[in-house]
Amino acid sequence: MSNATSTLTSTFDFDLFVIGGGSGGVRAARMAAQRGARVALAERLGNSGLGGTCVNVGCIPKKLYSYAAHYAEAFEESHGYGWEGEAPVLNWATLKANRAKEIARLNGIYGNLLTGSGVTVFDAFARIDGPQAVALKVNGEPAEQRFTARHILIATGGTPHVPDIEGREHVIDSNAIFDLEPFPQRLLVVGGGYIACEFASIFNGLGAQVTQLYRGEQVLRGFDDEVRHFAANEMAKAGVDLRLGTDVAAIHKTGDGLRVTLKDGSTLLADAVLYATGRVPLVKGLGLEAAGVVQGKGGQIVVDERYQTNVPSIFAVGDVTSRVQLTPVALGEAMVVVDQLFGPAAGKAPRSMAYEFIPTAVFTHPSIGTVGYGEAAAREKFGDVTIFRSEFKALRHTLSGSTERTLMKLVVDNRSDRVVGLHMVGAEAGEIVQGFAVALKAGATKAVFDSTIGIHPTAAEEFVTMREPVKA
Repeated sequence: MSNATSTLTSTFDFDLFVIGGGSGGVRAARMAAQRGARVALAERLGNSGLGGTCVNVGCIPKKLYSYAAHYAEAFEESHGYGWEGEAPVLNWATLKANRAKEIARLNGIYGNLLTGSGVTVFDAFARIDGPQAVALKVNGEPAEQRFTARHILIATGGTPHVPDIEGREHVIDSNAIFDLEPFPQRLLVVGGGYIACEFASIFNGLGAQVTQLYRGEQVLRGFDDEVRHFAANEMAKAGVDLRLGTDVAAIHKTGDGLRVTLKDGSTLLADAVLYATGRVPLVKGLGLEAAGVVQGKGGQIVVDERYQTNVPSIFAVGDVTSRVQLTPVALGEAMVVVDQLFGPAAGKAPRSMAYEFIPTAVFTHPSIGTVGYGEAAAREKFGDVTIFRSEFKALRHTLSGSTERTLMKLVVDNRSDRVVGLHMVGAEAGEIVQGFAVALKAGATKAVFDSTIGIHPTAAEEFVTMREPVKA
């Protein structure tokens, strides 16, 4: 593959055709155009805009609602600091309208970034029509438009999955929760992943009576076990009715609300039922089978380390590949594709993508921040490890009256003294762990942590003052 834009050929309508206007697709399209490539991007905008799941129905609006939910507890806690008076009342319509206004602003920014870079944007559904061809169906147009492209990049992301249960038509998914009307006084959340836990915390904070069901033994599968149990306990203390080892059998609409029958025969009433039971690759109608693109059992597009499919001209990045479903990961993958197809930016080396030590946060209340290996995974990979752990009431809560506690944990590989896992449950965990992620990525040892001066008084300093290991 050539890295020089001078070798781009005019045989094709475009040098790169991107299907999908989410974070990965927009980044790839914009950066390829800046390299001198002729780029097109297709996204069926419908009622949303550019930016994909993250901007429209994911990270951004979810974090905004999380901020909103924190105000209720902040007003309550303020009494311990001398503030008097009743807390304001949530205006759900105002929150929704302000969120929509901000998302529309971001949609516009994404559009301006694309057009400003010279990308041709199609508001249309795209289908692969051969190894180097894309067919577009524009709403209201009787016929498809067909374009050829030297390279095709699929970045269509994922979509919520709702299992086929009796009463499925009565549930909502995580895409619809943001504009729910009216505000649900009784919300049932089904699922145990980070999306389910986040919305359970958010709506509990906003004032709903929240019940969360999960069929497994504990929520947040894949995270460090101690983090899982600690976070679940804190969520329950905050008011979420978390029920483990149970599942829904059927849902019926009644005059009193949605009557949910559980598999153990018990029932409960809810005003809304949110299913957050996972996401699946958004590949329906893409024409992958006809083009011969290999997919996994879950529909995900199979790619190699360069994000190339078995069809050499077709690439895929982001959630549609079901690797690591995080926006910054999709952005990183997009840049790897752009660099290899059209060359890196001037003076820069071609980028690569590593999946070890990717930091992430879960915006539950309290939030979770984590990078590296959980304790069980570290023991499996490194063998001999040492655990450092600290649990405490944050300084803020010495006067707030809250019983919330903070957990911090380090996992150290004894052979190298390297810190290979860092985990936190507590206020601003994501903000704190982001900085420490740089240290783990750089290979910082426990000795380096120990020699680092902490900022006092902060919760973050606890990570550099833990000296006594947890006894095995």
